[in-house]
Amino acid sequence: MDGTRAWCRSLECFILVLLLFNRAVWRNTATSNQWSWKLLLNNTGVVAMHMAVTHENNVLIFDQTGAGPSQYRLHRCNTHRRSGYDSSCYAHSVEYDVLKNKIRALHLATDTGCSSGSFISNGSLLQTGGNRLGSRKVRYYSPCTNNQCDWQEAEKELTVRRWYASSLYLPRENAVIIVGGRLAFSYELVPGPSKHYDLPLLHSTYERNSKGNNLYPFVHLSTDGHLFIFANRNSILLDYRRHIVLKTFPTIPGNGGRSYPSSGSSVILPLDHNDNFTKVEVMVCGGAAHGAYRAAQDDRYLPALSSCGRMVITGRNHSWRMENMPGPRLMSDMITLPTGDILIINGAKQGCAGWNSATLPAFEPYLYRPDNPTGHRFQVLKSTKIARLYHSSAVLLPDGRILVAGGNPNKRYMSSGVDHPTELRLQALVPDYMSNRYGHHRPQNVTIIYPERETGVMNGNTFGVSFVLRSALNNISIVAYAPPFTTHSLSMNQRLVRLECRIFETVSKNLFEATVVAPTSIYVAPPGFYMLTVVHDGIPSRSAWLRIM
Repeated sequence: MDGTRAWCRSLECFILVLLLFNRAVWRNTATSNQWSWKLLLNNTGVVAMHMAVTHENNVLIFDQTGAGPSQYRLHRCNTHRRSGYDSSCYAHSVEYDVLKNKIRALHLATDTGCSSGSFISNGSLLQTGGNRLGSRKVRYYSPCTNNQCDWQEAEKELTVRRWYASSLYLPRENAVIIVGGRLAFSYELVPGPSKHYDLPLLHSTYERNSKGNNLYPFVHLSTDGHLFIFANRNSILLDYRRHIVLKTFPTIPGNGGRSYPSSGSSVILPLDHNDNFTKVEVMVCGGAAHGAYRAAQDDRYLPALSSCGRMVITGRNHSWRMENMPGPRLMSDMITLPTGDILIINGAKQGCAGWNSATLPAFEPYLYRPDNPTGHRFQVLKSTKIARLYHSSAVLLPDGRILVAGGNPNKRYMSSGVDHPTELRLQALVPDYMSNRYGHHRPQNVTIIYPERETGVMNGNTFGVSFVLRSALNNISIVAYAPPFTTHSLSMNQRLVRLECRIFETVSKNLFEATVVAPTSIYVAPPGFYMLTVVHDGIPSRSAWLRIM
């Protein structure tokens, strides 16, 4: 009898522990249905392999030219061909007007498949590389408001083929550095001398039987002007001017790759004036299991990685702090929100990147709150019903929505007869803080006030920000967000900077004005266009475009 009671007490304790554990897991990964999905367009015409938001509130969307006919046929094309595919008859790039919810066709002269891009100081997109005849090309896109702008190709080419390369804007040179690419173990500057520089990290991390497993390396600009470069599982701090490796960081833990085709993703966590921008912390999430690429060639799809790693790259002591996402995923986009939270969206749960190399779409986005205690940082958001696999992308819009598009694991545009047809629908994910129920907390009519006769602000100078607030002023922050170029799970040049506010004044009832400081260092806030957002009690305003010159 006593043995039975003891057994029952043990069982009760076990059940209690199990319930507490489940409750803790639920709290850690609780699903939020307050975020919502909106279908914007049924057909963008082209796959959103690449996307970028311009300061004219338009979004560049473009694919490769080598995928055959797109779903956007042009009225005018070269009709002299009687047979075969004529690329001039189809658009492979479009411009999406956010305000009008319409697209217009753009013209690409060469193949941009798996290329890279960075905005430069004047707001133009400098776009490089690609496939075939486009692999050494340099292209520019300068935004406009009259629908007359289009792609332009430079006469000068890259020194080597850059396919699956990464790029980053360099403020000191007002140039872009191009790093890596298929069988390109080097970097070069555009514009710059016609030479490239060897990068041993790319040699040492190359896996011949896994399509490199170090393509599209993660590249971030540290606030000291040096470059954090991560490939496969290893990373360095590079002085690109002297071509010297200053630091070799610890290998990220875990048995698997993080770079293409393993295709994890990475961000710099928000930079903050409160520590004088001295703390720079990177985060890497997801990726593919060891051997995933070879397994996918045999139609075996290994579970993706569930782990994320954070590491401070400034200072002297460096180590990865690991934690797990609510589930495995790869080929996801990581987007920094105005709140400082990180959105992890798109991708798959098994396999790797490449043609039909992944299964089990990751329908549920994750929200990551970096400042929460460990174990309470992830939240599972409302699922979409649309698979966003290989060649999908996502970007943050000035109005606060997240634009989501693309997905085509097939070598051609295919609408049926395959597991995952070409995806041309355009969606927006709407955060819960955009709900009308937070309207009285939301700053409105955000206006940037530059110094007299200026069209921007210099690094280190002050400028004004006015806004309307219909509740008591409390817990205000003002942030500047550098819009990235997104492709293949990379958000090149993305960064969020929390700005210093020196003075808050009440101009009139509900109208406030802040005196804000543009960061002194060009390595904290490189010259260019930023989405400036006023955040009140965790509720962001719509963004206004700030130019730092």
